[in-house]
Amino acid sequence: MQMPDMNLLVALDILLEEGSVVGAAQRMHLSAPAMSRTLSRLREAIGDPVLVRAGRGLTPTPRALELRDQVRGLVEQAHAVFHAGREVDLATLERTFSIRANDVFVGTYGGQLREAMRAKAPNAVLRFVPEGDIDDGALREGRIDLYISATRDFGADIKVQTLFNTTFVGLAREDHAIFDAPIDAARLVAYDHISVSRRGRAYGPTAAMLAEHKLQQRVALIAPNFHSAIFALADSDLVLPLLPRAMLHNIEKLSMKLRHFELPLPLTPVTIVQAWHPRLDNDHAHRWLRQTIKQTCSSDKRAL
Repeated sequence: MQMPDMNLLVALDILLEEGSVVGAAQRMHLSAPAMSRTLSRLREAIGDPVLVRAGRGLTPTPRALELRDQVRGLVEQAHAVFHAGREVDLATLERTFSIRANDVFVGTYGGQLREAMRAKAPNAVLRFVPEGDIDDGALREGRIDLYISATRDFGADIKVQTLFNTTFVGLAREDHAIFDAPIDAARLVAYDHISVSRRGRAYGPTAAMLAEHKLQQRVALIAPNFHSAIFALADSDLVLPLLPRAMLHNIEKLSMKLRHFELPLPLTPVTIVQAWHPRLDNDHAHRWLRQTIKQTCSSDKRAL
């Protein structure tokens, strides 16, 4: 029986990840025509088009989607066989690390992480993936390398490491009327608020705490992330009642005319963790990435 060509599996994995012949060719250091020929071989071997034209790009067929997780697992297993116990040469490492994180982490630590990687692994790439609405098994299926988020139930099989704890402040335009007097809970609800929720929710922990004081929060704008909420503040009388303190440093660097205030509510700090699947525990490059992220966050005190 003829053995399958492992290079085809690697090519299929990269094609499904990139969704582009040109992008896959660049990853595999091939010309676009050579990658197109590889795709043709894949189509013949699988008996399926694999990728079909959709507008200006390519989209995977249902059969390709069925195979994607299996192919990724096989490629990772093969990588582990040939690299088990072998130290990675960071200086020549060519690898894309996919990290699921929100805009707060990316904006606060993305640049620092890239600089740390440039010094040790200049050919590696950080790809930040937006947070989804639900836990879709991306860690287990190998579609992301790390999940950075607030503490949550990742499942018993997922490894978790604490990165830092973050506190919160309020934010408003620097000449906002809220600063004309000491800010207590009653003064906080006197102005319309911005809610930040990727799910489009208007009310969260702030509303619950204000309700304990018999006060009602009025949310007039719902933003999908903190950065869009911050820019909305500059041209309005809105108040952002819940901003991670870590973001203040970037606001100051951009010289934005915004001013923060301490919250008149006893909010509990949030613990931020990084999570990964145990199959990557002994992957030297992945271990180096985890250590780099941990060191970067530990040396930065802006989140406190």
